[in-house]
Amino acid sequence: MKNITKNLSLAILLGGLNVPAHASTDQSTLLKQVESKVIEWRRDIHQNPELGNREVRTAALVSEHLKNLGMEVETGVAYTGVVGMLKGAKPGPTVMLRADMDALPVTEKTNLPFKSTKTTNYRGVDVGIMHACGHDTHVAMLMGAAEVLAGMRDELAGNVMFVFQPAEEGAPEGEEGGAELMLKEGIFKKYKPDVAFGLHITSKLNVGQIGYRSGPTMASADRFEISVKGEQTHGSTPWAGADPIAAAAQIVSGVNHIVSRQINITKEPAIVSFGKISGGVRNNIIPEEVNMVGTIRNFDMDNRAQIFDKIKHTAEHIARASGNEAEVSIYEGYPVTVNDPALTKQMLPSLSKVVGKQGMIEMPKVTGAEDFSFYAMEVPGLFVFLGGTPKGTDPKDAASNHSPYFFADESAFKLGTRALTEFTLDYMTHSKNR
Repeated sequence: MKNITKNLSLAILLGGLNVPAHASTDQSTLLKQVESKVIEWRRDIHQNPELGNREVRTAALVSEHLKNLGMEVETGVAYTGVVGMLKGAKPGPTVMLRADMDALPVTEKTNLPFKSTKTTNYRGVDVGIMHACGHDTHVAMLMGAAEVLAGMRDELAGNVMFVFQPAEEGAPEGEEGGAELMLKEGIFKKYKPDVAFGLHITSKLNVGQIGYRSGPTMASADRFEISVKGEQTHGSTPWAGADPIAAAAQIVSGVNHIVSRQINITKEPAIVSFGKISGGVRNNIIPEEVNMVGTIRNFDMDNRAQIFDKIKHTAEHIARASGNEAEVSIYEGYPVTVNDPALTKQMLPSLSKVVGKQGMIEMPKVTGAEDFSFYAMEVPGLFVFLGGTPKGTDPKDAASNHSPYFFADESAFKLGTRALTEFTLDYMTHSKNR
């Protein structure tokens, strides 16, 4: 799907964006000029959401914008991903800025005038499509940062790599996707960034706040499946067979004891949760098989490997003790998102420029996961959280990300756009002065 946007023209949406290739303007002026455009781009993307690996229209909007700014643009990366390279006039590092583009299979229930009415059939269910996690805002803010930085090309001591990524929420069944696939297709080998920055809007913070954390910040996310196979028999004579339901119940208890009794959680916290158990058809038949699925979350890669081994060991031995067999499959998802401690410390003054010291919030660990983690395993990375709940509203009362009522205050976007530009400019300045 390379060059998927070749014949798509979005000139109407992008009117007035033609920044001269070597224009040089004050940063604050450029940020002010782009503020209303970011809001309009976001509204348009919000009203036209697309699921992972299917972000065709969004990718077209992005690639057209970057081309109009005079960048080298590659499209069709990892299905619909877009990479733009802005080359500064002076030598220096390559800074990567990333935004994710995909929406979720969620039916929007907000009253926004630009709410999504798009629908799809997702895994056999008719459902709406919504930017319920704020990726529309990420795309718009990075488009704004691209215009600001392109307008400062003559002053840039280095290059900027703009990555608009598909499928952060996961690829469709049977497909690869997201950050992992972009790396697999060689974007870091081709463009060689020195550092990577990303941000995520959140309802857990108010507008005017940016959350950060050094070291492990977001959890790894892995899925496990356990199939317990027994011997079907009448419910009145359980001794005539092997009961996989009873074994499954014991496995749930045993697996839940792994974190509380077998993993050193003073090192880093961990979570194992069962999300689904299914088996049987009626009250008086002990079934032949029970299936269970669940999630594993933790903040330490060594603990992660231990949990994998212990789930397998626990399930197999408990099943065998009652005459059943257990088959365990573990599907590795996103690794732990680790903010490079030195980079985090270096960029704190940049955050202070954007929201002041009072707006800088040191975050607790987040048990949600992010595939920005793959980039941060390759180069030093920093991933921060942008407050999106209106001032005066308690974030505890705000609809969470992934909710059909999720709302992001538009006044936050100028702060996110500025944060991305400050990270870039300050990192380049720091590198020059070393």
